[in-house]
Amino acid sequence: MSSWIDFSISPAYHTKYPGVGFGLTLMQDCKPPADRQGYEQYKRKLLRKMRKRETLAEISKRIETYDRFFQSFGFECPLPKHLHRTIHSGFPDYNLLVDAHFMAEMCAGILVAVTDYDRIEGGLTLDVAQEGETCDGMGGRLFTTKEGEIVFRDEKDIICVLCQGADEKTRVKDDSRNVLFYAYAVPGIDSNHLNEGLKVAAQTVEQFGRGTVKGLEVFQG
Repeated sequence: MSSWIDFSISPAYHTKYPGVGFGLTLMQDCKPPADRQGYEQYKRKLLRKMRKRETLAEISKRIETYDRFFQSFGFECPLPKHLHRTIHSGFPDYNLLVDAHFMAEMCAGILVAVTDYDRIEGGLTLDVAQEGETCDGMGGRLFTTKEGEIVFRDEKDIICVLCQGADEKTRVKDDSRNVLFYAYAVPGIDSNHLNEGLKVAAQTVEQFGRGTVKGLEVFQG
């Protein structure tokens, strides 16, 4: 149990995915960016760094690992399309918090999500799903789990199914101020890359959203 967040990893996860990491960083009192020019320059700098040939090759290999894991459950991984779009068009421009999660993903070649921490109900658990559990996904989608899928829960609901997506309840909105970034590894992904990606998210929100880093930690499954 971490001192800064109520989080645990279930015995079922430890058994099925031994050594497969999971990372969290909590950002408090986030605000919209005031320095838009500086923010755009910062994004371009990160983009140039990730587009370097050797860096991009390593990112691509990690994304292929995620893609194989998603396919093993019969789902399409979003990361290959995100990478293709980023290479050709740059990082997206939605809002600072959502942008930071995309930048974290693409700069580290990992899967990252962001959620409104104030809408989470109780403690959080990284777990393995049973067949047929359900979750209200973003955009009115209903997620139904398959046996063995990785899920992230609060004390009331599943808030994210790794291979299907995040829930609607904790979706980040324009008025979100306290947000939790979380990063999944899958078998074959070194946990060091989770730390790398979460640092990108935290630095981005701290520098341009004037948020405070409450904690950043990578846990081993």
